[in-house]
Amino acid sequence: MRILGLDVGSRTVGVAVSDPMGWTAQGVEIIRINEDEKEFGLDRLGEIITEKNVQGVVLGLPKNMNNTEGPRAEAARNYAQMIENRFGLSTDFQDERLTTVEAERMLIEEANISRKKRKKVIDKIAAEFILQNYLDSKGKLTK
Repeated sequence: MRILGLDVGSRTVGVAVSDPMGWTAQGVEIIRINEDEKEFGLDRLGEIITEKNVQGVVLGLPKNMNNTEGPRAEAARNYAQMIENRFGLSTDFQDERLTTVEAERMLIEEANISRKKRKKVIDKIAAEFILQNYLDSKGKLTK
């Protein structure tokens, strides 16, 4: 059973997928979107869902540091609703506070990647962190 992990922003959606056993998350790609123009990248997301035989989706929920939810959390919930309506998949949420910071720190310290190159992969790495945190919190999934 594969789970898709998403880091949804206003311009990009970082995508990661679990292995079939639900133990590890691997980055897939970054889908370009444009919230202002109602372009959400759902066609490409559908291709990934089919190609990877995805059974469920977990989205990062960007809570404020005081545990409240703001406009970005509402946008994530709206994106989840679009996924449920279009693909009939169940969605869940994972607190994503500091995942982008954690991803950037990892890229700086371990990969020594320039700022320009980090910008091209940061959302995909953040999606990996979101999905891996979710998988770790749920324990091993079964087929």
